[in-house]
Parts: sequence; C-alpha cells; structure tokens
Amino acid sequence: MSSQAEARRITAPQIQARKGGDPIVALTSYHAHTARLLDNHVDVILVGDSLGMVMHGLETTVPVTVDMMIVHGRAVMRGTKRALVVVDLPFGSYEASPTEAFHTAARILKETGAGAVKLEGGRRMADTVRFLVDRGVPVMGHVGLTPQAINTLGSFKARGRDDAEASLILDDGRAIAEAGAFSLVVEAIAEPVARRITAEVGCPTIGIGGSPACDGQILVLEDMLGLGERVPKFVKKYANLGPDIEKAVATYAQEVRERAFPGPEHVYGPRLVQKPAKAS
Repeated sequence: MSSQAEARRITAPQIQARKGGDPIVALTSYHAHTARLLDNHVDVILVGDSLGMVMHGLETTVPVTVDMMIVHGRAVMRGTKRALVVVDLPFGSYEASPTEAFHTAARILKETGAGAVKLEGGRRMADTVRFLVDRGVPVMGHVGLTPQAINTLGSFKARGRDDAEASLILDDGRAIAEAGAFSLVVEAIAEPVARRITAEVGCPTIGIGGSPACDGQILVLEDMLGLGERVPKFVKKYANLGPDIEKAVATYAQEVRERAFPGPEHVYGPRLVQKPAKAS
C-alpha cells in the first residue's frame, strides 16, 4: 500500500456505510498534539464544543463561539491525516434558520478543512439538517442529553427514563436520521432507548452513555484519561493521568528550587573553536 493511500482520510459517507458493521471508534480532541496520538486508532475525531469546559474552564458549552471552534478545528486538522474530523456548531450559530446554519457550517468547513459538522437537536432541527445536507454539508446529529440546552433542561441528568420522554427521543432520532444525517450521537439516555434508536434508524448511532448496541462509541478524551476531577457515570477511565502529571510537576518544582535541575547533561558547553593546523 502506498503512503498516499495510507494517508487518505475517512469520509462521512464511509462512516454512514458502517451501519450495522464494524463498530465506529470516536473520541474528542481539541489540539494537534492529542489529535496526532489519536489519528491511527480512531475513525472519527470530534472537535466538540465541550472544549469550552475542558480547555477554557467554562461551566457549560453555551459561551463557546464559532471562532473558538475554528481555532481548535484547525489545530486538530494539522495533527491528523486519517480520521474524519467533525466540528461542532456552537450554541447560537445555527438555530435561528437553516440559512444561518449553512453560513456557519460553510465557514467552519472552509476555514478548518474538516469533513463534517455536528449539531444538537431533534425534530425541530430536522429541516435544518435536510437543508445542509442538500447543499453539500455532511451533518452528524445529536439527540438525548443536549448540553447546549442545559439552561432549559436544568441539569446534565440522563434522559429517556420514562415512557413519555423515551418516546420524544425516539421521534427525535428518527427525524434527524430521515433528514439525512450521516450519523447520530445519542447521549446519556436510558439503554433500552439507545438500543431501540439504533435498531430503527438508517444511519449509524454513536453512543456516549447510550448502549453497547450502538454502532459506535465516543468519549471525551480528557475524561477517559483521568484528567478531569469529576466524570459522568458513562465514562470508563482507561488511564489516571491527572495524579501522574501533578506528581511530575511537583518533582520538577522541587528540583528547580533545590537547584538539582538542570544538571550537567541538560546544559550546553562552550563552542570549541578548532585552531588551524600549523604549516609544516
């Protein structure tokens, strides 16, 4: 296989074709360094508006701007060659009308080079998804717990645990899939509801607190690496890097204060000037 073929990016249609096939592996990333580490192992990298909370210390995703998404989207694209990069449309940049959504999506795709965008919402956003897809914008949907609506929802608790809410979420998933989304994130919903959505919609579902029956899974990278103080129930910590990083920083600080660092091996000596040889 040529290096050119190896570097060919995964596309939204290829992810869409994975419905019912090999599970789709997805993670978030917000900068080039981690994106480079993820690229050979995942199918989809989501530049999520969760970057507002993870990278910028915000309490919710609501204050995140389009400019912030573009800066981080560019960084992730620079760090990757293979994975499909999807960038979130942030709150307030797409809800007013399908036309507004198209202008935001077009700007993000042009200025980052990403392969798709993601937006939150169910039936109320179906016309917007259809409008975007008809105009060449691949769209990943997002139903269930939708963090951009936190001021309306009131909390980050799981959704769909009673029949009425489960029915609404099922309708939302169907509507977004039928509108042409190439995939659908289902977040923090009762497992039977996520399983049923997966069985009933035509596009792949990507679970985050959903079901093992989903066509794929996604987590926030920093959560699964143990870099956050508190993580949701649905997160499995595959590492616990937070304490290790703090320990390393504490050791560094101690060595600097004790003048134990830098050592001789970490500094440069004077340049040696070679004297010209004497003529014989």
